[in-house]
Amino acid sequence: MVDVLLGLQWGDEGKGKIVDYFAKDYDVVARFQGGPNAGHTLYVGDKKVVLHQIPSGVFQKNKLNLIGNGVVLDPVTLKRECDTVAGFGVDLKQNLFIAERTHLILPTHRALDKAAELSKGNQKIGSTLKGIAPAYMDKTGRNGLRVGDLLDKNFTTAYIKLRLKHQRLLDNFSFDEDITGWEEEFFDALEFLKQLNIVNGEYFINEQLKNGKRILAEGAQGSMLDIDFGTFPFVTSSNTISAGVCSGLGVAPQTIRDVIGVTKAYCTRVGSGPFPTELENATGEELRKIGNEFGATTGRPRRCGWIDLVALQFACMINGVTKIVMTKADVLDSFSELEVCTSYRVNGKETKQIPFRLDRLPIEPVYKQFPGWNTNTTSAKTFGDLPQTMKTYVEFINNYLGVKVNFISNGPGRDQIITI
Repeated sequence: MVDVLLGLQWGDEGKGKIVDYFAKDYDVVARFQGGPNAGHTLYVGDKKVVLHQIPSGVFQKNKLNLIGNGVVLDPVTLKRECDTVAGFGVDLKQNLFIAERTHLILPTHRALDKAAELSKGNQKIGSTLKGIAPAYMDKTGRNGLRVGDLLDKNFTTAYIKLRLKHQRLLDNFSFDEDITGWEEEFFDALEFLKQLNIVNGEYFINEQLKNGKRILAEGAQGSMLDIDFGTFPFVTSSNTISAGVCSGLGVAPQTIRDVIGVTKAYCTRVGSGPFPTELENATGEELRKIGNEFGATTGRPRRCGWIDLVALQFACMINGVTKIVMTKADVLDSFSELEVCTSYRVNGKETKQIPFRLDRLPIEPVYKQFPGWNTNTTSAKTFGDLPQTMKTYVEFINNYLGVKVNFISNGPGRDQIITI
């Protein structure tokens, strides 16, 4: 069976810690989409580690980790990550596998990403400039190079052909930055990549299923950044929802059991795009400060706001969420009053549905107020240890969504997770 763990907001929900927490119950952890724009933060002992492409089960003993075909892979970033992970004594030759159908991010993809974003002026999407969108464009345009192509003697010829195509596009942008250094790093990293376990991903994962192994599919970014169902065009370039698991790993829909959705107790967003509950005031700044809301990959300050149940219910619906993990609940410990968005007011009418284009409409969030708990909850071990006001907050969310919060993270530590 396959269980899916993914984000229900605009990413940055704290999935890295949660995958790391759950990984002990699984035999395989598999990434099924996204690229090095992901930043999954883990703590190994007292040391902080941020993973971008390697699945978050890599530090768990006797676990296999698969980078699936739905991912776009930057070999340079992967090599750096592998060096970091190996420094903790992890034998990547034993526990990391890469699907041969996984598309590669080339240096010119990064250049195209940068050139395209610069050309947008004040209409920027908020790209991380990692080359993800151009790599997915080559994938859907049937031009991309894949990990399995590295083993072909004609790889260099195919690379040059694609690079020339990219150069013509870069010329249209008048992009003249020297990327020679990027290419040197890239080809050095390719040699490293060839030494890793390159497998036929769909046969690999289905063989694990056939043998009764338990698989955790790890999502990157969040549901509201899904290329189809997110706040388009301010989205990522992959299917971040549970449907992406089947195409991103090569597993059948009936193999999926639980869909575990991760949400913060409030809401954040990095980069441009609509964010109905954003707080551009002292309260938003306080959330950012207490929650240390800065991007794990880019370091960019995150936009902060109250939890948005309209968006959260939408995400639960399209993912088929069966369990919810609420992270960073302790960040709300010092607030005397909390607000929860229960509907949107659009042109004078109230709705609980996500509009077609959030960025084209004047969205006014409708809030329900709750008293804060003004109590340090970081040492709580059970739901019963939590203050009643916090329980009321969680129970309201349960009733609204029709899906229960089964776990509450009340701190960054591995042991700071309450099971309800």
